[in-house]
Amino acid sequence: MGNFQKLRVWQIAKELAIKIYKLTSKPSLSKDLGLKDQIQRSAVSIPSNIAEGDELETDKQSIRHFYIAKGSTAELLTQLIIAHEIGYLDSETTDGLVNDCQIISVMLMKLIKARSN
Repeated sequence: MGNFQKLRVWQIAKELAIKIYKLTSKPSLSKDLGLKDQIQRSAVSIPSNIAEGDELETDKQSIRHFYIAKGSTAELLTQLIIAHEIGYLDSETTDGLVNDCQIISVMLMKLIKARSN
């Protein structure tokens, strides 16, 4: 506990948040302020909750935040699918980001299981 920057899942989630911020600065998404804001907020929530969870005193507290991060991952995934289906994101970009979300979700579940034991 307490060294979240070394967690691979945090590193991947942070990189995903950076990708999302760069993506949402492009004209296709930057005009839709509501969706842009939601996508950015859910993306930032993932590494933020992983970091917060890792810094907490008990595994029970940590696991709660890891589940919140997992929920934010699902939220971001949903928003990316919507953005793709309404024509804001191309298939290649969407596929890469969806893959990142899926990897993070699996890694979070493994972290949750490890902290549960």
